[in-house]
Amino acid sequence: MTFLFYLFLIINVIAFILIAYDKNLAKNHKRRIPERTLLLFVLIGGTIGSGIAMQIFRHKTAKRSYLLKFWGIVILQILLLYAFYHFDLGREL
Repeated sequence: MTFLFYLFLIINVIAFILIAYDKNLAKNHKRRIPERTLLLFVLIGGTIGSGIAMQIFRHKTAKRSYLLKFWGIVILQILLLYAFYHFDLGREL
């Protein structure tokens, strides 16, 4: 369980840094990090880091298409966690 904690911590820190860096690139009119990459980090567990960075740096908060994908991933993760614990799918782990 400790390994998973540190894994998710690292993923969230990377996701936070990517959002911050993409905001910096946007301000300087440079080539940006693809949304696909940002959303991939959300999908693999960087939801909290990405969400906090989006609020702190006010980045991607007005882009409807990105927000729909972001919140779709969040809802999917919540449903998966619910199923995992409610149906005791983790009993063999």
